[in-house]
Amino acid sequence: MFLGIDVGTSEVKVLLLDSNHHVIGVSGSSLEISRPHSGHSEQEPAAWWTATQLALSELKSKFPPQYAAIKAIGLSGQMHGAVLLDANNKVLRPAILWNDTRSAKECEEMMADLPALPQIAGSLAMPGFTAPKLRWLAKREPDVFKQIAKVILPKDYIRFMLTGEHVCDMSDASGSMWLDVEKRAWSQDLLKLTGLTEAHMPHLVEGSATSGNLTPQAALTLGLEAGIVVAGGAGDNASSAVGMGAVNAGEGFLSLGTSGVLFVVTPTYQPNAASATHAFCHAIPGRWHQMSVMLSAASCLQWVAKLLGASSEAVLEAQASGLSAAQRASAPLFLPYLSGERTPHNDAVTRGSFHELSNDTDAAALAYAVIEGVSFGLADGMRALQAAGCDVKQLSLVGGGARSALWAQQLATLLNINIVTHEESAAGGALGAARLGWLANGASVADVCLAPKISRTYKPDVEELKLLAPRYQRFRAIYPALKAIQK
Repeated sequence: MFLGIDVGTSEVKVLLLDSNHHVIGVSGSSLEISRPHSGHSEQEPAAWWTATQLALSELKSKFPPQYAAIKAIGLSGQMHGAVLLDANNKVLRPAILWNDTRSAKECEEMMADLPALPQIAGSLAMPGFTAPKLRWLAKREPDVFKQIAKVILPKDYIRFMLTGEHVCDMSDASGSMWLDVEKRAWSQDLLKLTGLTEAHMPHLVEGSATSGNLTPQAALTLGLEAGIVVAGGAGDNASSAVGMGAVNAGEGFLSLGTSGVLFVVTPTYQPNAASATHAFCHAIPGRWHQMSVMLSAASCLQWVAKLLGASSEAVLEAQASGLSAAQRASAPLFLPYLSGERTPHNDAVTRGSFHELSNDTDAAALAYAVIEGVSFGLADGMRALQAAGCDVKQLSLVGGGARSALWAQQLATLLNINIVTHEESAAGGALGAARLGWLANGASVADVCLAPKISRTYKPDVEELKLLAPRYQRFRAIYPALKAIQK
């Protein structure tokens, strides 16, 4: 048995996988986000460990013999979060998360100080990344900054609790903005921008390599055997790719979770920061990937459901699905920038908005506008990837939004590719983590990283495109018009 632990933004999910590729069980424990100021987003690392213990306790109670047979553990998690440890491994402050936008000014400074930054790091400096957060801390919380002995990422805090080791894998480290992504090593030039050295960084390993072993104390806490192998693991997106079997050039996925991600594997390092995409290391040695990222995706539907007092997002999505073509054509337009945006705008300040509201606008129309607006944002991301040289014909749809047939079909039409869904779609990150644990236990990529069975295929619809194309053009015209007003 192989255990995957995925430290997400809204929950810690754990998954038990056997050596016949059967998912034995999945469990989760929810997490809360603190927003002490506008644009701030934080979590307590201790909450991740508590949630991990709760989720594993449930998994153990449901599947005791299988749980006892775990031979390796893999880790996945939300990227970019800054976990700060002092010399005694004490957490110095709440972790600053990936969707925190406080360090926009620091990003501008870093780009000015080191023009070669995008080529080294594979991306423009953006507030979501880890490094700008530390530059912000050095100015605003100097007493905390002076005490920092190690900076680690969210899933790597769980690794520390499991193994006592400070280790990070290549894919997650790529999102720190301290890694020389092509060389797969820490960059002295990037570290200098935040007043840190390699001594502040965790040791680097490949995602499929061993990063440490379960300590006796952690084993006692979790009811497992001491010494179990813990793999390097991966950032959530690279881990989802491993879970979907996307490990070869041209393969990829589209994630409709809290954020929206288009992920395509590349055989070499292929940065194109001008289009606000990311070129990162994959979790598998010797491979890289390109990503476009939008900060708010399925979370937009969650937001509007709460705003409208709907009982669930599924109920609201069903209402949107029931609209006729004429009703969809007259629905409002929605810009999904509730937390700013990365690809293609790299704009931490911009915010979401509805347009073309009328007295006839109802809940179904608003829900449709939100779903469509997210799809339009992902279409922008695909254009950016294509500008960066990506060529992809099919993507697996993962995340909570993968449950929506309306969304899947709309994305197939707008992106002009086949979109496929799988039974295991919602567990992509945790499944990938378990597979990385399996690899660290000695298995081969060819045997482990198989594509899951396709449940359904959605193909581009010419008639739907006739409805969407003019709306997409109006959508694309709104952002620059708003920016002109803001100036």
